Amino acid sequence: MGLLVVDAIETSFGDFSRSAAALLLSLHYHGPMTATELAVIGGVTQPTAVRVVGGLIRRGLVVQEGRSGRTAPLALTPEGSKSALALQAARLEAMERLLAILPKAERVQFERSLDRLLASAIRSRTFARRTCRLCDHRACSGPLCPIGTRASELELDGNAKG
Repeated sequence: MGLLVVDAIETSFGDFSRSAAALLLSLHYHGPMTATELAVIGGVTQPTAVRVVGGLIRRGLVVQEGRSGRTAPLALTPEGSKSALALQAARLEAMERLLAILPKAERVQFERSLDRLLASAIRSRTFARRTCRLCDHRACSGPLCPIGTRASELELDGNAKG
C-alpha cells in the first residue's frame, strides 16, 4: 500500500524531484526560510537543499530575499507560488483517485484509522514537520491535524526528542 501511495504522489510531481517538491511546498506553507531550515523540514542534507534550491532559483521559482550574515532567507516568486499550488492540487487529485473506490462510510473509517496511525508515529515537532512537508496546512491544522496535535502533546509532556 505504501508503494502504491508513494508512486501515485511522485507521479503527481511532474518534472519536480521529491526533494524539489518538498522544498517548494515547505516555502509555500511556512514562508521564507534558509536552506538549512528547509533541509530539516525536507528531510534532506543541507548540501542537497542548497543544490535543489539552486535549481529552483534557476527556474525562477525561488529568490533570495537578502542576506543576514551567512544566511540568506529564501522565498517563492509568484511563479513559485503558482507551481506550489499546482503541485498540491496534483497530489490531492492523486490521493482522491486512490480513495475513490471506498464508499463514504468506509472512507470515514479509513481516515480515522489513518489519523490514529499517523499520530502514533510522531516523535517530535521536527519529525512532524518533516512528515507534513507536502501537506496543505490551511486544510489540516489545529485539532484537525493528528500529527500536529500529537507533536503538541509531546511538547507539553516534555517528551519531544529529535
